Amino acid sequence: MIWVAAVGGVLAVLTVVTARRPVVVPPDRAGYFARWSELHGGYDPLTGNAWLRGWLTMVFAVGRPLARLGVQPDVVTAWAVWVAGLVLALAWSDLSVAAGLVLVASALLDNLDGCVAVVSDRTTRWGYVLDSVADRLTDSAYVWAAVVVGCPVWLGVVCGFGCFLLEYLRARAGNATGDDVGIVTVAERPTRVILLSAALVFSFAVPPAVGVAVLLAFTAAGLAQVTVVVRRQLAG
Repeated sequence: MIWVAAVGGVLAVLTVVTARRPVVVPPDRAGYFARWSELHGGYDPLTGNAWLRGWLTMVFAVGRPLARLGVQPDVVTAWAVWVAGLVLALAWSDLSVAAGLVLVASALLDNLDGCVAVVSDRTTRWGYVLDSVADRLTDSAYVWAAVVVGCPVWLGVVCGFGCFLLEYLRARAGNATGDDVGIVTVAERPTRVILLSAALVFSFAVPPAVGVAVLLAFTAAGLAQVTVVVRRQLAG
C-alpha cells in the first residue's frame, strides 16, 4: 500500500500545479447533456436510459466544481487509474468490502474526466484516446479484483475479454461510420460498476463468480445490441 500512497501524493501535487481556471463559464446540467449528446452520436440522455441519465447527473454534480477550479481533464484520468489500482490493492489485502466501495468512486472518476473536459471546453483528441485507454485499464482492474477475492480466473478472463470486445466493436464502428454509435446497451459502465462492486462487497456471502457471470451475460446482450445497430448503419 506504500506505493499507492506515494503515487497518490504525486498526483495530488500534480493536480494543484497544473490547475488552470477555464476561460468559459461551465454550463448547467441541460447544457452539459447537450454537449455530451453531440459527442455521443446524438444520443439524448434526457429522454434515453434512466440509469445513464442518473449516472451523468451524479458525474456532473462533481465535475462542474472541478472544472470551475481549473482541474485538468488528463489529471482526472490519471486519478481514475490510480483509484482502480487502489481497488486491486484493497482486494489483495482481503478488504473486499472497502474495495467494492472504492470501485464506485473509481468508476465515477472514469467519467469525471470527460465531464470536466466538456463543461470547461477542453475536449481534445488526445484526451479522447487517453480516456479510452484508461477505461480499458480500469475495467481490467475491476474484473481482476473479483478474481482476487474468489472468482475463477477463466471466468474473469472471458468477462474481461467480452467487455473489451464490446468497446472495440463500438470504436471500430465509429471509425467506419465517421461518428459514434448512438446506442446505450445493457452493459454500459453503470451496469459494470453495480455488478462488480456488489461482487466485491458481498463476496463473504455470495461467490464473486455470480456477479461476474451476470455481467458476462449482460455483456453478451450488449454485443448483440451493438452488432445489430452497426449492421443496419453500415448496410444503409
